Amino acid sequence: MATQAPEQSAVSNGKEPVQAEKLELSELTAVSPLDGRYGRSMHPLRHIFSEYGLIRARVAVEIRWLQQLASVPQVTEVGPFSGEANAVLDKLATTFSVQDAQEVKTIECTTNHDVKAVEYVLKQRFAAHPELAKVLEFTHFACTSEDINNLSHGLMLQEALQKHVLPAMDLVIAEISRLAAEYADVPMLCRTHGQTATPSAMGKEMAVFAYRLQRQRLQVAAVPILGKMAGATGNYNAHMSAYPDVDWQQVAQQFVTGLGLELNPYVTQIEPHDYIAELFGAIARFNNILIDFDRDVWSYISLGFFKQRTIAGEVGSSTMPHKVNPIDFENSEGNLGLANAIMEHMANKLPISRWQRDLTDSTVLRNLGVGIGHSLLSYSSTLRGISKLQLDADRVHQDLDNAWEVLAEPIQTVMRRYGVPEPYEKLKAFTRGQKVTQSSMQAFVAGLTDLPDDVRQDLQQLTPWKYIGNAAQQAKQLQQQLKHLK
Repeated sequence: MATQAPEQSAVSNGKEPVQAEKLELSELTAVSPLDGRYGRSMHPLRHIFSEYGLIRARVAVEIRWLQQLASVPQVTEVGPFSGEANAVLDKLATTFSVQDAQEVKTIECTTNHDVKAVEYVLKQRFAAHPELAKVLEFTHFACTSEDINNLSHGLMLQEALQKHVLPAMDLVIAEISRLAAEYADVPMLCRTHGQTATPSAMGKEMAVFAYRLQRQRLQVAAVPILGKMAGATGNYNAHMSAYPDVDWQQVAQQFVTGLGLELNPYVTQIEPHDYIAELFGAIARFNNILIDFDRDVWSYISLGFFKQRTIAGEVGSSTMPHKVNPIDFENSEGNLGLANAIMEHMANKLPISRWQRDLTDSTVLRNLGVGIGHSLLSYSSTLRGISKLQLDADRVHQDLDNAWEVLAEPIQTVMRRYGVPEPYEKLKAFTRGQKVTQSSMQAFVAGLTDLPDDVRQDLQQLTPWKYIGNAAQQAKQLQQQLKHLK
């Protein structure tokens, strides 16, 4: 059996390079878990955020720009394309394959410039068509690389948002909303500072998260994706030197909006990336809320409020056979942390560039899909965790029945209404640090002779599971409230 040639270490020690077996890239050998362990889940993102995805987007931008030039009356050297020529261009823009992209990478080995390599491959393709062969030098006309790159990144983000991110967010919100409706009438003991507190309804606590997430989801969708096509320093210098009578800013406006993006009229060599910071900030806020949800549900599982549906063949612990761990919520929390760390760095770094441009954004932008990938992994994990939840109503009720001290709040509030002196202080002395039971609480209420008889009788009928305010109503009104947000 043939052995593979050794490969040098990624980092030299300054002496002899360390030799390592060369491994072909696969899910087993990938450095990033997004391409390794989670590769199958991330497969759809490879079409968008991989090197191929970026090249594919660049090709589309270059071709659409050539078609835009053909529509400018003053650019007579190009002129309107025939239907046949446009069909050739459209097909190339929409069917550019991995094999085609490999041609670009081959040429890049010579040019050492990725965008120029795209231009050269397109010129080779155009040369085979008589009409397009006449306008080869209008490929990449008046463009700086960042004219192509910024629009490509915008198209990539737009596709990821519309096809993957927003639909996944909607699924998470829908499932949590389902929990809110299903558990609207389930009273539960709350905890503030980890201690027993005024009861609520399980459904209402789920509704809190659904509402918070929906607000952030709408903010994610509302971020405008900006683009520029203004040349080397943002002033259309090269454009105007060749065609001074053309309103190039208007042409750029038509071109960028025709791609489905929004023109940024004030730029340098780069589109300043502020919108990416805004977008990733909004996604990170969504993610933070989901971390809060993951941790709360994890805690409810720990308290026994929820059981988890078991799956045949699954193992919870390598040594403790009984374990059914809340791994889905834990995996979600971990990936959300990674996603936010990456996106927060990008949000902080990308808006900063020396003078009219430095290259520090380039290597960072190649990671556009990493934070989104970890986010999508998290959303899937949370959804999987939710699908396994089974409410233990008896355990939830038992928790309430062990916390009669929470009725100190309504009792002292009613005492205030009827002018009983020092109501808070009396309940504090009775309950703080004391074990309060149903019988002891009812005995305390019976001794409140300053209250009207009917009021005292009502308080004696009060239980922790009846003291939930309008929590059930809030849970049941969730869908109406979500519609108001839209």
